[in-house]
Amino acid sequence: MRHQPSFARGTAPATPPKSPGIRPALFYGMFAVLLTGNALTATAFLLAPDISRLYNGQTEQVVEAYEDRVAQLRVEVDRLHSRSFAQTGDINLQLQELSQQQEVLTEQHQLVQVLVDKAGELGIDTATLPAEKPSGDAADAGPVLPSGNPDIDATAQALDRMMGETQTAMTAIADAATQRTQGIVSELSGIGINVALPDGDLDGVGGPLLPPQAGEPDSPMVEDANAVMSALVRYKAARDSIASAPVHMPLTGQYRQSSGFGNRTDPFSGGRAFHAGLDFAAPSGSIVSAAADGTVTFVGTMSGYGNAVEITHANGLVTRYGHLSAFLSEVGQVVHTGTPIAKVGSTGRSTGPHLHFEVRRNNAAIDPANFLKAGKRLSALLG
Repeated sequence: MRHQPSFARGTAPATPPKSPGIRPALFYGMFAVLLTGNALTATAFLLAPDISRLYNGQTEQVVEAYEDRVAQLRVEVDRLHSRSFAQTGDINLQLQELSQQQEVLTEQHQLVQVLVDKAGELGIDTATLPAEKPSGDAADAGPVLPSGNPDIDATAQALDRMMGETQTAMTAIADAATQRTQGIVSELSGIGINVALPDGDLDGVGGPLLPPQAGEPDSPMVEDANAVMSALVRYKAARDSIASAPVHMPLTGQYRQSSGFGNRTDPFSGGRAFHAGLDFAAPSGSIVSAAADGTVTFVGTMSGYGNAVEITHANGLVTRYGHLSAFLSEVGQVVHTGTPIAKVGSTGRSTGPHLHFEVRRNNAAIDPANFLKAGKRLSALLG
């Protein structure tokens, strides 16, 4: 007997099978296709003109346009390179010019230093050089460029200023020497002494300044330095001429002038008489000195003068010293300004201890006061 299946109470019936759907991979693939198509469409719109020209046989025009742009860019790059190179060349040229100016300034500084030293030897007090030399191992390098200054124009201006100041220093030395020379010549000419000055030729002077060489161009700086040295040489000659001019007091110290030059009342006769010199009252035994460089040409007793000494000077002048108490020199002795030659006394026609001082030219007496006054002015001029 067949048994029919029985269903238990509460048992659910079997679920029918589900129908298949769209797979995820297929979905994403289709999405990607659509996105790519949209992108190509957009690109086609953007590039439509070039694509159109390509399809229309205008490929060469497009390539030529790009080549033109590339060529223009190359020209611009070359222009920039050229400008940079030109600027670099200008800078290098400016630096080369600055280096040459530095060498000139160093040489100029050395020349001025020589001139300053020479002027100092002659008693000309010059100002401190504007470009002081550095200390240490670089002491011989001369003036230096401002350190750490990247501005070429400022450096060039500094060099120009230093060169101008150095030139000013040379001019100041020449002016001082020339003014003093003129003053000496004027004073000595006023008392009848001619001063022989050398011309501008410096041959035989010596020192670091050399004569020009044949075939070599003259340097204005060296010419200026030679002109300054010439002024110093002339000043030295003028100053040396003072030594042989009897413009210095024959007594050291302050002594009263007791009698002047010219007609006066004679202390012995009471009448008018000519006095050929100056009298300076001084204690007996005071030192009498030579009034200028020269050679002693007389030592002895002279009528009216008592004990006397005469000195002949290079300019033809003769100085006479009378009423002496003792001699400190002898005939033929070469003396210089300030050399002791005798002692004050009261010999000859004298009323008391004093020095009788005369200046004579061609055996004629001339007023010594003019010489002594000129000596004071010259002393002030020379400082």
